[in-house]
Amino acid sequence: MTDCTLCDRPTPDPPITDGDGGEYCCRGCLSVARALDDVETSEDDLDERRDTDDIEVPEDAETGYLAVDGMHCGTCEAFLESRAVEQSGVHDAAASYATDTMRVVYDPDETRADDLADTVSGYGYTARSRGIESESEADESAWALALGGFFGMMVMGWYAIFLYPTYFGYDVPFIDLNSLVGLYLFGNVWLLTSIVLFYTGWPTLRGAYVSIRAGHPNMDLLVALAATAAYGYSTVAMLLGRTHLYFDVTVAIVLVVSLGNYYEGRVKDRAVGLLSELTESRVTEARRLTADGTETVPVEQLSAGDRLLVKAGERLPTDGEVVEGSAAVDESLLSGEPMPVEKVPGEEVIGGSVVTDSPLTVEVAADAESTLDRIVELLWSIQSTRPGMQRLADRLATVFVPTVIALGLVAAAWVLLTGGSAVSALLIGLTVLIVSCPCALGLATPLAVAAGIREAADAGIVVVSEAVFEAVPEVDVMVFDKTGTLTTGEMRVAEVVGDDPDVIRDRAAAVESRANHPVATAITESADAPPEATHFERHSTGVSAVVDGDRVTVGRADLLRDEGLSIPNSLAQRAEGAAAAGQRSVFVGWDGQARGLLLLGERERPEAAEVVADLSADHEVVVLTGDESGAVERIEDRIDADEVFAGVPPEAKAETVDRLRSRGTVAMVGDGSNDGPPLAAADLGVALGSGTDLAADAADAVLLDDDLRNVATLFDIANGTHGRIRQNLGWAFLYNGVAIPIAVAGLLNPLFAAVAMTASSLLVVVNSARSLRS
Repeated sequence: MTDCTLCDRPTPDPPITDGDGGEYCCRGCLSVARALDDVETSEDDLDERRDTDDIEVPEDAETGYLAVDGMHCGTCEAFLESRAVEQSGVHDAAASYATDTMRVVYDPDETRADDLADTVSGYGYTARSRGIESESEADESAWALALGGFFGMMVMGWYAIFLYPTYFGYDVPFIDLNSLVGLYLFGNVWLLTSIVLFYTGWPTLRGAYVSIRAGHPNMDLLVALAATAAYGYSTVAMLLGRTHLYFDVTVAIVLVVSLGNYYEGRVKDRAVGLLSELTESRVTEARRLTADGTETVPVEQLSAGDRLLVKAGERLPTDGEVVEGSAAVDESLLSGEPMPVEKVPGEEVIGGSVVTDSPLTVEVAADAESTLDRIVELLWSIQSTRPGMQRLADRLATVFVPTVIALGLVAAAWVLLTGGSAVSALLIGLTVLIVSCPCALGLATPLAVAAGIREAADAGIVVVSEAVFEAVPEVDVMVFDKTGTLTTGEMRVAEVVGDDPDVIRDRAAAVESRANHPVATAITESADAPPEATHFERHSTGVSAVVDGDRVTVGRADLLRDEGLSIPNSLAQRAEGAAAAGQRSVFVGWDGQARGLLLLGERERPEAAEVVADLSADHEVVVLTGDESGAVERIEDRIDADEVFAGVPPEAKAETVDRLRSRGTVAMVGDGSNDGPPLAAADLGVALGSGTDLAADAADAVLLDDDLRNVATLFDIANGTHGRIRQNLGWAFLYNGVAIPIAVAGLLNPLFAAVAMTASSLLVVVNSARSLRS
């Protein structure tokens, strides 16, 4: 048996081939490979892409996944990866700040899984195993900001009373700045500024250190450069007996940037808190049958051959085979197939699917693993290797930081060459660095992002990752899941076939009134006032009861035949046609014959066609679904999609999205656990709020009210936020364009720096407060 060329699942015997050496597990994978055959079709290419680093990893190496708090840019990714591989026993590491996830490949003989988190924790980063909740750092950040704000106000108060007047040329009558009293005043200002810089500003200083270690200049480095330059200049100038000091600039930069970052974080935390009611999909425990009854055990302790009791409404803990009982099993969250599948003894079931109506006894499969767990593993693997989109400010910093340092060195060198003293040259160079990062530059991104997150939350959209604001303007391809996304995932009676549709519908609803599965729910909801039914009898493929004196049977064709009811050819042919079109057929019969047929299909979202039509004007639209082509044809007639891939298994969806990225930036909209990997693989993942926790965990944004029109709303807000960031950075760099030449000329004074910084910061604050949508 070989593995599928596209998704690595085992292929059938014989495998499905493409005629060029490729072997596939299903027709869906084959159709994707043929449509996207210009992208990595050879096995060597696939292996090269999946193993992004050319690193020799022993076969007995194991992989662990960590959630890491504290990452906020690509520099953090590079730093943590290098820190991890320096540890003994770690072969490879990949981190993603966009998803706060890290993958570590390690030697279990040298490193224990429980110790992986300790190998990367430190320098402000906190790692833990995936699945363990983190402790909020909001209280610590608030305390640091409050303490810094208190001491900062004391510094600014002394500046306003004792120093700023002297910058206007006025003498302060009650203090001599050149005396011991003045030195005492400056000493207090220096001490309080030190607390603000090294305590409140620690996260920024840490980010700057990480930036240097990783070799990737970022905004933290620029902010830290300006704050420490002002602090260093002022300390040297104070010791030299000068009174033009920039401690106020250090305090302003640190507090304003810290406040902006704290505000952005709080807005994001409140928005993400809206997701707290999403349901958890993974199963952690199983009910195992024993000689004395049942026992509840962790899923990890299950072995092949164990027998499990799964009650109605519960998820199957692992893949296995039904050995007792029969039930309709909902596999939609995993396979994308909306119709429940009737399972009887001898048939296979997949872990993570839901038993809808009656208990099953299931024997654990040989690998004792859940399909859902495999999807989770795939999701984590993708998340850990997906680099976060670099913020615009960080991209600018890679050019701006070296430029500012070069200007400072040139200015200092010029002073020396023109006969100035070394002290004067040093002070001029530091002055250039002081004005290089106004407060406005530190506020430009956090305030705009916070405004975007807040406005999205007001519209019922949770922005989980600020990468949304960088990705949306670049989106070229829109990928939609079908079941639960373009449709509601719920079943409805689409048509009643028979001589008397109302009677057929009402009698079927009466018989199904006590059943508890999606088909029964759809049938009972379709009838307004069904008659009473008695003497119910449950069958493996349907149900029967007495209605108005007749024994009415509702279910599959084979059930009606077993009950002695004949099926007219016209109804049988109609059922075959409905199956080819992706509908489910339910026969209804009494008095020796099938009297009619209920055709059930998915309930489509009324706004889906309009949303897709609007998006297709500027984007390529692709539908990606696990449903077979028959079920997809019905929605193809109503949705204006450029391309449809049907019958694609969960493991292949992520690969499909990855290949679509050859056409440009890809956005994916989905809802189920099977959509988790492709949501994570896409440049932008959007999940519906009614979907699974796994889908929400993989997404960059979540639509709480399940209205697809909010996809367009999200795009409007993200485009507006992206534009607002650019405007704010423009104001900040306008300040630099004026202040840096003045500093190079040696004409800068502390008063100008304070006023100019305040003015530019106010412009950014006012600009960020405006509505993002006109």
